[in-house]
Amino acid sequence: MYIYVDGFNLYYGCLKGSPYKWLNLQKLSELLFPNHTVAKIKYFTAPIKIRENDRDHNRPNRQQIYLRALRTIPGLEIIQGSFLSHVVTMRYADSTGYARVIKTEEKGTDVNIASHLINDGRKGLYDMAVVISNDSDLVEPVKIVIREMNLPVAVVSPFEKNTIELKRIATLCKQIRKGVLKVSQFDPILTDTIGEITRPAQW
Repeated sequence: MYIYVDGFNLYYGCLKGSPYKWLNLQKLSELLFPNHTVAKIKYFTAPIKIRENDRDHNRPNRQQIYLRALRTIPGLEIIQGSFLSHVVTMRYADSTGYARVIKTEEKGTDVNIASHLINDGRKGLYDMAVVISNDSDLVEPVKIVIREMNLPVAVVSPFEKNTIELKRIATLCKQIRKGVLKVSQFDPILTDTIGEITRPAQW
């Protein structure tokens, strides 16, 4: 079984504002699918960039600490996209005028997940794929794997509900509950080839 994790969808779906950000994806996957063997985890993310007006300038450092923790999981692979920021003109909610704002967008994650999901399936690397995301942009690649390759794809939503489009096509749908997050945490202190990795005190 191969696991494909949309890192930012996971974060904003069930980790932001919670005490469970020190998440061990291996434990999480095994608890969600206890009757399957996790052969590979692919974690898709992008390096966090901060702006001058950001209050929390330590976010990139915490992200790197967490990525180090993830790399202690045997066989886990991290695939990085990018963030793009640009100024756009947007209308006020009450339609009274317009404002110029800085819009930051993550680029590459959905395309990267789709590419790896289809390519790995084509190579016969998994007997089942699990996509941890609620992004409806992944409907088409999930559909291709299921209908063209005859391989099952489970979709796990980090949000309370699965997107209707994904729910219609997926072989199996699940959600991530707080109880599972709680028991899927890394130890507070880990060790890699560089040294100790300590869970950030504040997140």
